[in-house]
Amino acid sequence: MAQTVVAELSTKHDVTVLCGRPSYDPTERRAWRLWRTERSRRVKIIRVGSTDYSRGQMKWRVVNYLSYVALSVPRALLVPCDLVFAMTDPPFEGIVGAFVAMLKGKPYVYNVRDLYPDMAVGGSIIQAGPMARVWEVLHRWALHRATCVVALGEDMRRRIIGKGLEDARVLVIRDGADVPQSVATTPEIDAEVVRAIRGDFRFVLVHAGNLGFYGAWETLITAARQLENDGIGLVFVGDGAQRAEIETMAAGRKNVRFLPFFPANKIPSVLAAGDAHIITIRRGLEGVVVPSKMYGILTAGRPIVVIAPAETDAASLTTRIGCGVVADPDRAENIIAKVLELSANPALARAMGEAARAAANDYNRVSELHKFLRVVEEAGRA
Repeated sequence: MAQTVVAELSTKHDVTVLCGRPSYDPTERRAWRLWRTERSRRVKIIRVGSTDYSRGQMKWRVVNYLSYVALSVPRALLVPCDLVFAMTDPPFEGIVGAFVAMLKGKPYVYNVRDLYPDMAVGGSIIQAGPMARVWEVLHRWALHRATCVVALGEDMRRRIIGKGLEDARVLVIRDGADVPQSVATTPEIDAEVVRAIRGDFRFVLVHAGNLGFYGAWETLITAARQLENDGIGLVFVGDGAQRAEIETMAAGRKNVRFLPFFPANKIPSVLAAGDAHIITIRRGLEGVVVPSKMYGILTAGRPIVVIAPAETDAASLTTRIGCGVVADPDRAENIIAKVLELSANPALARAMGEAARAAANDYNRVSELHKFLRVVEEAGRA
């Protein structure tokens, strides 16, 4: 997502990206250097020599984060700029961005991707205590230091405003999806990918994406157990910090399967493979995480099963659009009833898929990216 935002900003402005070395199991490894510089038209990319340990273990992820900050902050202070822009990876990047902007005396735009430390505490990554309280104080300082804060959804916007920010300074810009404008631009569906996902299930639920700390996984797996005799399969496509734990929960279940990520150009095929797609957010994380994969599902024209509190952006949008069903993340029986209703009524599923596809144009990625350009230009003039 950072790459697409940078591409949009660089249509009118020179952009310097200060980043670390990739740790998402990159196919291309770069030899270590204190930093290296790359150029692409109006974009200058400076990669500092942070560690690139696998993200599978939290302690090594922390080492990646800390080495990135230690190397990037001194370099950032030497880079000439008119505005500082930061996202939330690493999780405390918003604080770092605010600190750099303060030292440079520049406007600051903060794009909150996941809301920390709320995410870390709510996802049981860290315990509520002195560390979390200090983190919260620093993060509130960063939010108040920002000229503008960009949130991914209305629920996130409400939570940020609840931290004391003025309404006008918190804007919603959604990730959106690439919506084909004609039959010629509609991606081709790979039948092999579809077969790999569907297997011999009568009705397939797909969860495609990160298996992180935010999901109501136990409730979902409990529901899946009860759906086995109905020919309903649950297929996870992806990886994440919680995958091993979810696999343990699902041990012995013939209707729950796990597949690795497919290449990016196969995402349309993954989305087309499911009869319905799962979006899940555990209770207590409303507005903390906003699953942006929803927009790709809309584009694919598939119904959505949202297992999340009704207050979440995903639940409210699904209800308003009429593109799926919403189930209680704490009640497996509620999930079972919703899925059985959907699987037993092809006409209902088809109507929801059509509603999804019709709504996709409202969340076109190009339109959302234009909003980033306007926000940055207005902040630069402030």
